[in-house]
Amino acid sequence: MGHCLSAFSRSRSHEIPIFSSDNEDSHSPSRHRLRHSPKPQHQAPARPPTQSNPPQYSFSKPPIPSSQIGSILGKPYEDIKSIYDLDKELGRGQFGITYLCTEKATGSKFACKSISRRKLVHEKDIEDVRREVLILQHLTGQPNIVEFKGAYEDKQNIYVVMELCSGGELFDRILARGSYSEREAASICRQIVNVVHACHFMGVMHRDLKPENFLLASRDEDAPIKATDFGLSVFIEPGKVYKEIVGSAYYVAPEVLRRNYGKEIDVWSAGVILYILLSGVPPFWAETEKGIFEAVLEGNLDLLSSPWPSISASAKDLIRKMLARDPKKRITAAGALEHPWLKDGEKPDKPIDSAVLKRLKQFSAMNKLKKLALKVIAENLSEEEIKGLKQMFNNMDTDGSGTITYEELKNGLSRLGSKLNEAEIKQLMDAADVDQNGSIDYTEFITATMHRHKLEKEEHLYKAFQYFDSDNSGFITREELRQAMTQYGMGGDETTIDEIIEDVDTDKDGRINYDEFAAMMRKGTQDYDVKRR
Repeated sequence: MGHCLSAFSRSRSHEIPIFSSDNEDSHSPSRHRLRHSPKPQHQAPARPPTQSNPPQYSFSKPPIPSSQIGSILGKPYEDIKSIYDLDKELGRGQFGITYLCTEKATGSKFACKSISRRKLVHEKDIEDVRREVLILQHLTGQPNIVEFKGAYEDKQNIYVVMELCSGGELFDRILARGSYSEREAASICRQIVNVVHACHFMGVMHRDLKPENFLLASRDEDAPIKATDFGLSVFIEPGKVYKEIVGSAYYVAPEVLRRNYGKEIDVWSAGVILYILLSGVPPFWAETEKGIFEAVLEGNLDLLSSPWPSISASAKDLIRKMLARDPKKRITAAGALEHPWLKDGEKPDKPIDSAVLKRLKQFSAMNKLKKLALKVIAENLSEEEIKGLKQMFNNMDTDGSGTITYEELKNGLSRLGSKLNEAEIKQLMDAADVDQNGSIDYTEFITATMHRHKLEKEEHLYKAFQYFDSDNSGFITREELRQAMTQYGMGGDETTIDEIIEDVDTDKDGRINYDEFAAMMRKGTQDYDVKRR
């Protein structure tokens, strides 16, 4: 789905927690990843750091009746259909639906996000939408930021119209090309740093830079990269120290985890993306979010193991400066644009090691099938195996919608007297949200909260395999993969299926047998062939 749009479709709170408690299992896979969410899983959690300020739980304010909200955008209601024809649906999320739309006066194509007003039930929901629209308006016109066309409102919906990006996700383009050089990586990095520089120059801190927030404007070979999601962005207040924990696990700066940060965090996130572009893996990673955060805080930056000996000294120098642990010593976005590796063409044209591309593929796709399989397993667990979890889910689902939001999850667990902290609550939310619509349904909740050893029992694995192997042939075929992924809202495009088959099908017969499936489910990511720390 290659349309440029600011999220509005995720959960209202995208805050990430700092740590998990020591006495709870951290067994749920994280959703934070390159494409839709897979991540390496080979490293045991490190020594937990001291948590001096435990998170405080709070209850949400009462919902605001939609009849009392009035105009959210502060302007008269308009009939968007008098200006645009809303065409096919491009996607949907928690708050609304994205459509392809055509401007009647010009015939030009755009992406239109329709946000249901009745779903903006909390003051913060409304504030978030207003702020993101303001930031999009403020930043529009910058070459690497999605072009904002307009925002409209009627009594039912808010409509945000913006540039249609038909080129797909940044990392999909890289993988599709098969090879790229440091020079090409520098071109990508320069555009990402341009976004950071433009934001900071315009008084905006992005706070959630990650690869999936960058799309290609078109399918042209030289199409520019566009930043598309400003849902966590804020206008910078001079002298203010920011404490809100936000972002995505791999890309979060250490000072965010310490609740004392400023705009320098965006440079850090861009540095993480550059590291991944050149090596195929993130610089700080672990089995769980807790482990990732600890690795970020410990800050052991590996620039020695493969493929780093073959990467230019200039590239590594820039990475060190972008990932400087002290934000006061970290290079600025303007300074990075002046760095020789980005500015003066000190980039080798030789292709980057193909092993890096292989790692990128594994990092991007390997866990998609595994997470889907875990959900299938969860659907078939007995009542005894999910004892207690069903009631917990019902207690959290306060509006009886059959799904729970992050706020419902957090407040529900607090009311139940749970010992889980915010880190574990966020892990549950992110691990379970397979279709990434910002809320979790009953099966997704069970998938995330069940102890993993129960989900990986032989009989459960075999039942899951049989689910995928719908014709009982003893193999999971491409078509069966496509059907299952489509059913669960996980795409099913040829590229993703190719990547799964390539990674899981070890005997290379074009199908996945049970032994291959079980091996994938049981192992971490030894195939990455890199060691951290």
